[in-house]
Amino acid sequence: MRILLIGYGKMGQTIERLALAKGHSIVGTITAEKAEDLASFTAEQVDVAIEFTSPDAAVPNILTCLEKRIPVVVGTTGWLNHLDQVKQQCTQANGSLFYASNFSVGVNLFFHFNEYVAQKMQQYPEFAVAVKEIHHVHKLDQPSGTALSIADGILKHYPQKQGWINGPTTEPELLGVESEREGEVVGTHIVQYTSENDTFELQHIAHNREGFAAGALLAAEWLPGRQGVFGMTDLLQL
Repeated sequence: MRILLIGYGKMGQTIERLALAKGHSIVGTITAEKAEDLASFTAEQVDVAIEFTSPDAAVPNILTCLEKRIPVVVGTTGWLNHLDQVKQQCTQANGSLFYASNFSVGVNLFFHFNEYVAQKMQQYPEFAVAVKEIHHVHKLDQPSGTALSIADGILKHYPQKQGWINGPTTEPELLGVESEREGEVVGTHIVQYTSENDTFELQHIAHNREGFAAGALLAAEWLPGRQGVFGMTDLLQL
């Protein structure tokens, strides 16, 4: 499979190493300094693009890939306020888009169990629910895309809540999502339920970036030949 890497930071380099080990080829790497190079690639040269850049760069990169009929897997977070625009362009172009706030298989199982627990716990209003995420100091978006996916899964089962807020809160109609940036932490996500009598938590700790990269590569192997907008629930059949 011929892969175009859009973004060549730690994730891009890890994906490259795993892809080459599996026998795939890297036809190009697009860096922030030469973002315009993306326009020179065509669907005849590329089977799939994998995009890990920044929130500002992601949408133009996605739209360029869709315009050129290059299937694109997107791991950048912080751009989903443009999701409707991107979905519309994908439909018009008969394109292929796969996006996820987190490509780790473990995290996506966490999402699944998070919703199950929220569905049960909303029946017990004495337990207050909150979300916390911890990442490395280089992460640009806050809260993390993973934390927002967790929050959405909770809010789906808490109709009395009006939304989330960036930070802790005691307001019963809001879900607090607290963010910390610390050293080189790969990613920790916690859902906490607290009553006057006890506390219990769901927690996921990423030990390295290998799981994210392996999941993105798995999505890139799965996407070509499909049309539409997909995510990890499609890939993992959750």
